[in-house]
Amino acid sequence: MSCIFCRIIKGEIPCMKLFESEKTLAFLDIGPLSKGHALVIPKHHGAKLADIPDDQLTEILPTLKKLVSATGAVDYNILQNNGTIAHQEVHHVHFHMIPKPNDAEGLGISWPSRPGDMEKLKILCEDIKSKM
Repeated sequence: MSCIFCRIIKGEIPCMKLFESEKTLAFLDIGPLSKGHALVIPKHHGAKLADIPDDQLTEILPTLKKLVSATGAVDYNILQNNGTIAHQEVHHVHFHMIPKPNDAEGLGISWPSRPGDMEKLKILCEDIKSKM
């Protein structure tokens, strides 16, 4: 298997392990955006969030929360990308916990929002709700 995260899970590639359980692995990012930038991954391989069974995701948020506390981050981003055009580079689900200690460090983003059409949003809301 060529997935770098699966190889890390198997111990074939070393990592700076912060936490490990039966379902989850957390380790420092080797290309950090700020001090304490870490990844939390499910051990179950799946490229996108929808590919991971719910029971394999149960420890992700609690682990991220523990990382926030352990790093002392006051301001931080939790980031999870799905698909190449959504900026996913490693196609194994992973969550970044990126401390934002100041304007120069951490994640920098642009948020190109625009006013929504309320009628179209209402229709979209009902459509999505009906499928949940």
